[in-house]
Amino acid sequence: MVSTGSTTGPGSTTGPGSTTGSGSTTRGRFDVWAPYPSRVRLSVGAETLEMARGADDWWSPVEPVPEGEVDYGYLIDDEDTPLPDPRSRRQPAGVHERSRTFDATAFAWTDQSWTGRQLAGSVIYELHVGTFTPDGTLDAALGRLDHLRSIGVDFVELMPVNAVNGTHNWGYDGVLWSAVHEPYGGPAAYQRFVDGCHAAGIGVIQDVVYNHLGPSGNYLPKLGPYLKSGSNTWGDLVNLDGEGSAEVRRYILDNVRMWLADFHVDGLRLDAVHALADESEVHLLEEMAIEVAALSAHQRRPLTLVAESDLNDPRLITPRAAGGYGLDAQWSDDFHHAVHVALTREVEGYYADFEPLSALAKVCEKGFFHDGTFSSFRDRDHGVPIDTAAMPAWRLVVCSQNHDQIGNRAIGDRITGALDDDQLACAALLTLAGPFTPMLFQGEEWASSSPFQFFTSHPEPALGRATAEGRIKEFERMGWDPAVVPDPQDPATYERSKLDWDELAQGRHARMLEVYRQLAALRRSHPELTDPSFASVACTADEQTRLFRMRRGDLEVVVNFADDPAEVALDAPACLLFATGDGVSLTGARLSLAPHAGALVAPSER
Repeated sequence: MVSTGSTTGPGSTTGPGSTTGSGSTTRGRFDVWAPYPSRVRLSVGAETLEMARGADDWWSPVEPVPEGEVDYGYLIDDEDTPLPDPRSRRQPAGVHERSRTFDATAFAWTDQSWTGRQLAGSVIYELHVGTFTPDGTLDAALGRLDHLRSIGVDFVELMPVNAVNGTHNWGYDGVLWSAVHEPYGGPAAYQRFVDGCHAAGIGVIQDVVYNHLGPSGNYLPKLGPYLKSGSNTWGDLVNLDGEGSAEVRRYILDNVRMWLADFHVDGLRLDAVHALADESEVHLLEEMAIEVAALSAHQRRPLTLVAESDLNDPRLITPRAAGGYGLDAQWSDDFHHAVHVALTREVEGYYADFEPLSALAKVCEKGFFHDGTFSSFRDRDHGVPIDTAAMPAWRLVVCSQNHDQIGNRAIGDRITGALDDDQLACAALLTLAGPFTPMLFQGEEWASSSPFQFFTSHPEPALGRATAEGRIKEFERMGWDPAVVPDPQDPATYERSKLDWDELAQGRHARMLEVYRQLAALRRSHPELTDPSFASVACTADEQTRLFRMRRGDLEVVVNFADDPAEVALDAPACLLFATGDGVSLTGARLSLAPHAGALVAPSER
């Protein structure tokens, strides 16, 4: 890998003379964009230095500034409490305190031979740093990479790591997008983590949140028009298209570049892009895709942008040359819903439309279930069809479990508690042998008994109460009992959500781990399982017998979702590549499946 260079700007000690990337202007070490105040002073170390406003509303110190690592902040107008840097790299004392400089170039990278990973054919593993290990740090997570390699993981996807108020949080309450949460180890530990992943042959995708800011520690509105009128699910809208939005967009785009350049990250997962309100001629997402493509070309390694979207609109992942935004991939919740309902038979709330088994067949063949069809949960038509002749299936990232689909249940329960071992193995089979990019959620590979509950640690009592009350209200439409919803502010909620690594060698946990290792080996050895063509997928779903069949080239996935055994006549004599358990047998061209069992078969002549 070629040298990635560095991103300058406040909080970084790269200093003047570097460039922050396409569209950026070189800035001094402590420069800050602040069009609102009439006076800005720099509080740095034990000194207070005057700053001068430039014609572009960027302020610069007018006196010499100290060298080396220092704590600093900004005093605006007549206030005597310094504000942290909007582009801070470190917040050692929390998001309400002064920032600390960080030299992104000081780390001795060892990944010069790393050429990256393409998303096509890969397996993603989503994890939350704070609950992935008992210690809850980036350094501790490094100790588990051999485990991830054993189940075929190509990318780890970290839930947001940016600075939030409090000690622990899912990460979506972040307010300083460039600072790595200090309890995780801060930015230096993050660089060690990425370097270690690359040494193990694993890429890193970072989950980033640009659609809103958290409720505590957001001082941006004091400095400039970072927000605009209106709101989304989580609060005020980010100003992407109003007055002053050019600098706000640059703020986001420079953050994108920071992860990919200074931290050597291989891709970004863009949280809830449907909440980015942008009426600009070139949408922020397209501008992001343009700049990331240019950086990828310069670095000569794949850099991947994955959107989380509720729109079911393939325009996001359609190449720019064909009129799309040019993102690489997007999450597809329809696959999760179809698999979840087929296995659990839950049909409450947004699961209702996925009750027929044919929903799973449509998703596997067409990518989306709602592709212009009526959504009973939304009470309107939803989605846009995918051109399956042109779109590769790997552009859709799918799962049977993820942080949202577990954590947004009333008690944060995994499907582990509701399904038997064969059913869990069927979920793994459908995800890893299907046509899409599979994503696993931490611990699913050994049927972890730990829930993943929604947790916060807001120090402000009123905010903590509001969070707990809002959580209960969210579940009204799903019909779940509010009395069982755990308090997000209770430290026990966080502790319960930590993985128990001692389970791996025990009973069903060991059996399930072997299932994932077998499927990982099959993905590596059978090209049909990574074929990106929708044309290679053909499904049938029998609503009466609850039998589902999915052909992947010459291979076939067969799942019996019924409570009764099934006998399946195959087209020709076959061999058994994978079985979910002992209740599967194959004789010639006849496959026997116990209730809830599944298999992967291949022609016997292979």
